[in-house]
Amino acid sequence: MGTTAPEPTTDQPDSEGTAKGNLEGTPEESPDSTNGSAADSADRRSLRAGLVVAGAALAACLGLVLYGVLDTHDGDNKAEPKVPTAPVTYEVTGEGTADITYQGRSETGRAAVVKAASLPWRATVNVPLGQDPVVSIVLDAQGGQARCALAIRGQHVQSATAAGEFGRATCAGQLPRPDAPEN
Repeated sequence: MGTTAPEPTTDQPDSEGTAKGNLEGTPEESPDSTNGSAADSADRRSLRAGLVVAGAALAACLGLVLYGVLDTHDGDNKAEPKVPTAPVTYEVTGEGTADITYQGRSETGRAAVVKAASLPWRATVNVPLGQDPVVSIVLDAQGGQARCALAIRGQHVQSATAAGEFGRATCAGQLPRPDAPEN
């Protein structure tokens, strides 16, 4: 343990006439010197740990950037629909509540359902051309009377009335096919 750090050397020749030392004037370690090997090992480990952390942070940042670039789902994006659409207004008038089923924005023809909707109720959606807009109402156990109505591009198409306990009514219309010429 009584080892001490070597003294700084200069570029003075030794007894054999060769220059010793380095250009900065700092101590030059000999290959057989064990002085500082534990410190060197600790420095290497901390350098490796720092590189691993930096690499992980870089990978995380790259992942977030790629996710932002490649993510095609925009929850609130009001982009142009892939299929041409027409505005359809569904309206249910009356008192009380009713279950309402209607053709929504779905390009696959899926219906939207509103359970126990308070009347009057109204919705305007863009329905893909080629889908037939439909609105159906079913009154609850209290019965009563309700009327459904359907308008395509602001033009009234059909209306129907439901009455009594669990009374039912359906209103339907037709939209032109996407490849058919419009009148």
